[in-house]
Order: sequence, then structure tokens, then C-alpha cells
Amino acid sequence: MRQYSSLRRNLTGYAFISPFIIGFLGFTLIPMFVSLYMSFTSYNLFTSPRWIGLDNYTKMFFDDPKYWNSVKVTFLYVFIGVPLRLIFALFVAMILNTGSRMVGTYRTLYYLPSIIGGSVAVSIMWRNLFSNEGVINSAMTAIGIGPVSWFGDPDAALVMLISLSVWQFGSSMLIFLAGLKNISPEMYEAAGVDGANPVRKFFSITLPLLSPIVLFNLIMQTIGAFMTFVPAYIISKGEGGPMDGTMLYSLYLFRQAFMFNNMGYASAMAWVMLIMIGVLTAAVFLTSKFWVFYESEGGK
Repeated sequence: MRQYSSLRRNLTGYAFISPFIIGFLGFTLIPMFVSLYMSFTSYNLFTSPRWIGLDNYTKMFFDDPKYWNSVKVTFLYVFIGVPLRLIFALFVAMILNTGSRMVGTYRTLYYLPSIIGGSVAVSIMWRNLFSNEGVINSAMTAIGIGPVSWFGDPDAALVMLISLSVWQFGSSMLIFLAGLKNISPEMYEAAGVDGANPVRKFFSITLPLLSPIVLFNLIMQTIGAFMTFVPAYIISKGEGGPMDGTMLYSLYLFRQAFMFNNMGYASAMAWVMLIMIGVLTAAVFLTSKFWVFYESEGGK
């Protein structure tokens, strides 16, 4: 009887978690292994996959300059956009870390771009803002530093894309704000008694105590930046222009898969991206012991 009751409880538990297990197997794990197999094949959606071994990877690394351009553009986008977004998010979080009655409203307003920032509508709006007759060029012309050919200069186009990324700082800002709320005011008061100025307080108290949150935000935002697709697709109209200046890795993968029907090559690209993100994440974790402060461990 006891064994029956235990089996029944186990079956009940499995029944509750079965939607997740089925979804994970059907939409994550099995497709991953299928894409791994496809990365070693030539497959165009209309014929059966044909095994070609490492040819896709050989082409990717040695015979496709557009691939390496997409890697360069993506790394620029990530290594410039992510730090700027985190700096801006921390700056706004510190401003909002006050007792003002309107703080709740400000938090909501600043968080909204993170909710809608990746949408098609916002990407279209961003494209219109930076058009030749858009608000940005009009404002720059009014102060004598414009207009800028945002859609004719690849560097300017990438800056436009990065600025949209930085604008979506709300989620990181809320996490920073929660961390700031957990820092004891007594620590700042004691530092003030010792003569520390605001800059010294920031680098000696705020930043060390927020370093675990910085680590979390850095990893999550980096992974998200590598997977950015919608803004690049909409702003460049799916072409990655001008001169492949906005050809992010995910956009080039999409073009190979669904515009050129090179599903095998796109699968190989996806696995290389997974490895790149994994290596970069591991590097951040390994170096974190030198700059992340944990109070429970008494230091770095």
C-alpha cells in the first residue's frame, strides 16, 4: 500500500511536469540534435539532406568573407552596445534610487523600452527617426553637426543599431535598482564620516557590492545581444546594409537559411554561434573571481 501511494505521488508529479518535459524535448533538445546532424549535410528544404562532412564548416571559415564580416559586425555590436547599456542602466538606477513620489512612475516609463524595444513597430519607428528627414537629422542640422547619412554609411548604420540597443536598458536598470536597495545606508554614512566624496563612495562601496549583479547583467545582456535579429532585419530591410554594415550574425544566418535555402550551412553557423557564446560566457565567469565581490566570501 505504501509503495502504491509513493508511485501515485510520483506519477502525479510527472504529470504536472510533463508539459515542460514534452516541450523541452520537442522544441529544444531534439531540434538541437537534428540541427547538429544537418550542419554536416547539404540541405535546401526541397530535397533530402546529403552528407558532406565538414564542408559547411570549411566554407564558413575559409571561403565566405561575408561570414567573417558578420562576425566582426556582431562583436562590435556586442562589445560596444552591452557596456554602454549597462553603464546607462546603472546611471539611471542610481538616479531613481531616491525617495521621490514619482519614482514608481519613472521606473515604469524607463522599463517600457525593454518590453517593446525588440518589436517590429519600434524598429520601424527607429528607422524613421534616423531617416534623411527624420527627427535626429533635423536636430543635428539645427545645431550645425548634420545631417548624417545613416543609411549610406556602414559605420553610422551600426551606431544607429547600437543606439537602439542602449535604449532598451530598462530590464538591467530594474535589476541594478534592486541591488542598490539592498546596500545599507549606514555604509555610506560611515564613509561620509571618514571624508569619502561621492566618487569614492561609488567605487569603494556601490560598485563592489553591485559586482555580482553586474556579472549577471553582463552575461544575460551579452547573450541577448548575440541573438539580436529583429532590429537589424527591419532597419536594413533584411539586406544587412549599407555595405553589410548591419549584417549581424543572426541576420546572416537567417538569410542563409530562409533566403538562400542553405539550411545545412545555417545549422553549422548556429552551432558555431552557440560555441562562441559558451566560450565568451565561460571567460567572463573565469575572470569574475578578480572583480566580483561576494560578502559571504569576505572579498573577491
